[in-house]
Amino acid sequence: MKPWYQRTFRWAQTNLTEKDPARYDAEWWREHWRRTRVQGVIVNAGGIVAYYPSRFELQHRAEFLGDRDLYGEIVELAKADGLTVLARMDSNRAHQQLYDAHPDWFAVDADGNPYRAGKLYVACVTGPYYRDFLTGILEEIIERSAPDGITDNSWSGLGRDSICYCPNCRDSFGQELPAGVDWADPAYRQWIRWSYDRRLAVWDLNNEVTQRAGGPDCLWIGMNGGEVVAQSKRLRDDVEICKRAPIFLLDSQWRHDESGFQANADSGKRLHGLLGWDTLIPESTAMYDAGTPTFRLGSKPEPEARMWALEGFAGGIQPWWHHIGSVHEDRRQYATAEPLFGWHFEHQDYLVNREPVATVGLLWSQRSVDFHGKADPEMTSQLPYRGWVDALIRARIPYLPTHEIDSSFAVLIVPNVGVLTDAQCAALTAYVEGGGRLVVTGESSLYDEWGDRRDDFALAELLGVHHEGKRFEAGKVDWETYDAHTYLRIEDRGIAAGFDDTDVLPFGGQLEVVRASGPAVTYVPPFPIYPPEKSWMAEPRTDIPALVLGESTAYLAADLDRLYAQYHHPDHGRLLANLVRWAARDDIPLQVEGAGVLDCQLYKQGDTHVLHLVNLDQGGAWRGRLEELTPSGPFTVRVRATGSRARFLVAGVEADVNEQDGWITVGVDRITDHEVVVLS
Repeated sequence: MKPWYQRTFRWAQTNLTEKDPARYDAEWWREHWRRTRVQGVIVNAGGIVAYYPSRFELQHRAEFLGDRDLYGEIVELAKADGLTVLARMDSNRAHQQLYDAHPDWFAVDADGNPYRAGKLYVACVTGPYYRDFLTGILEEIIERSAPDGITDNSWSGLGRDSICYCPNCRDSFGQELPAGVDWADPAYRQWIRWSYDRRLAVWDLNNEVTQRAGGPDCLWIGMNGGEVVAQSKRLRDDVEICKRAPIFLLDSQWRHDESGFQANADSGKRLHGLLGWDTLIPESTAMYDAGTPTFRLGSKPEPEARMWALEGFAGGIQPWWHHIGSVHEDRRQYATAEPLFGWHFEHQDYLVNREPVATVGLLWSQRSVDFHGKADPEMTSQLPYRGWVDALIRARIPYLPTHEIDSSFAVLIVPNVGVLTDAQCAALTAYVEGGGRLVVTGESSLYDEWGDRRDDFALAELLGVHHEGKRFEAGKVDWETYDAHTYLRIEDRGIAAGFDDTDVLPFGGQLEVVRASGPAVTYVPPFPIYPPEKSWMAEPRTDIPALVLGESTAYLAADLDRLYAQYHHPDHGRLLANLVRWAARDDIPLQVEGAGVLDCQLYKQGDTHVLHLVNLDQGGAWRGRLEELTPSGPFTVRVRATGSRARFLVAGVEADVNEQDGWITVGVDRITDHEVVVLS
């Protein structure tokens, strides 16, 4: 039989509170496990709060625990039902009693004051708390209950904006600790890399302990987020973690207003690019009303939770329901998981063990997020990346995130990845020389591996552009003094599909000033927006490049990717898509016609193709919670493949397809939330 981390597809978590030992209804929750077809449960064990009678007196017991072993009772029932069991820890904080006994175990600021989170004290990852105390608790839990593995919620300690100055850190760092957060300080930059290594040391130590105590498959798996900037701020190295993780426990519980449901599928694809596509990625999906604002005991609207999970399915993520506490007066949250998990159970064979089909790669770099993004990684790194994600989805162009320069892609997009090492730049040059096509934006390659600015782009010769050392910034937006009133002039109609009736496009963003010959798009500088009598182009034409096309490269000096993520102006998204289609030279394996916004994810299983279509054309495209689902369709789908039949896993029907010239064509009449089309 396969180990638990390769065969457990659906998970459950009732995140216990200190009140739950006095009110937990074991049989009700056991029946809910069965209703929702889960194969594994995550049970609160210890750390901040212990739910069993620990021999470690300084480990705080749940207030209403008494002498009860609630954790052990739940584990026993789960094992009787044949479920995988993970013991859950939440271990980076502690109560007053433990702090008073061992103040040297805890993180302190430059003045020697302990870091606190509410009434709790934050432990230092380099000290005896992690090295000795927690490892003893891991051994105790395994000895008592023999869980299949252990997971930990907040395992990585302080984030990168909080430097610990405890004696353990001073000794371990090997030099004077940085005085504060200062990206220009070499000591702070070294501290960033050292801090990543310290978290990896925690991962390795905990796995050494759990495997020694519980056997080779008794893994310790820390929970992690799905978004690069958030991981960077928590000092968690995604690349190195994924090298160590035979399963990835994704704690990414809800949609954020600024990124949309589509961010979940993107996270799944990005992580699978590191883990491989045969590694499972269960995701904690909040059944409670998570978001802004959050209500821990309220019910998230069913369509909101459902769409987040469905986008996860499309990106290769497995479901994991999550409730806070075991008793809820808002019982609506109990109804969400059953139909969703039941559908997953019925069709799981098409949702795992498959390979994506995409010819476009979207490069990301955690190092660039740190050393280019610095104090503002959201604006510098995240928005350009997200703008491309949204533009590719809107254009229905399959893509894959990648942190490597992968020659299997026909097109590679580099979205303002300012930090590129010399080796990466050499690999990009070799990629183009080998026949690949490159789309590069913003400051990509303008900084070395530590974020120090180069004199020019490292890719200058490859792209045919040279940086002039300055930037035109987006201006003020006050109506009376508005000076972001800028435009782009189309000089090359070869990238102007859909722009037949215009010579200029609205801009309003920032522009890297570069030197290049024959730009395809040029910059129109600002002119007054008010009063209207003054609103005319004083300088209607310049030779300032906004887009430069080479034989196999495109360089975009205008930050349309960042702007599209912020404002979704259709002209910006269309031009980004046009660039990819120009670079791909028709090497895109999917075409979808029909009105609406669909996230299209294409996979192969042997000779079978599996196409996920997620309907994002919902009222919840506005900020806030999604209240109802809005159907869309019909659509005509063309896939570059061979086959004779289409099976619709949501509609539950089959249909003939039209095969011609290496393409399958099939109609999809209606999509409410999603459809999965199996072509064979």
